Amino acid sequence: MNEPININEASFEKAVIQSSLPVLVDFWAEWCGPCKMIAPVLHEIAKESGDRFRIAKVNIDDDPALMQRFGIRGVPALLFFHGGELRDQIVGVAPKKAILEKLEALAGAASQA
Repeated sequence: MNEPININEASFEKAVIQSSLPVLVDFWAEWCGPCKMIAPVLHEIAKESGDRFRIAKVNIDDDPALMQRFGIRGVPALLFFHGGELRDQIVGVAPKKAILEKLEALAGAASQA
């Protein structure tokens, strides 16, 4: 069973940039209502995806440098990485289907590479 992982600036390179899997990075904050709404959806995706994707979470209050690095202006912000590059993003709450479509697209591109 997969679970979302908490990452910070120190672990970002290894967990996201060097990952062979597509990675969704959730930029969130404890005080953010929409972040709390989307958290169970991301947890579900992580559990259901097996080893196809990685879900990572960055608390912007604990790690503002990553927030600044990617120009995050609002949370939740979902950034989709593959092959060490930012490929897509969603700002705000999104339905599970929309998130999965973006992850599946990245996984499909990975299998063709």
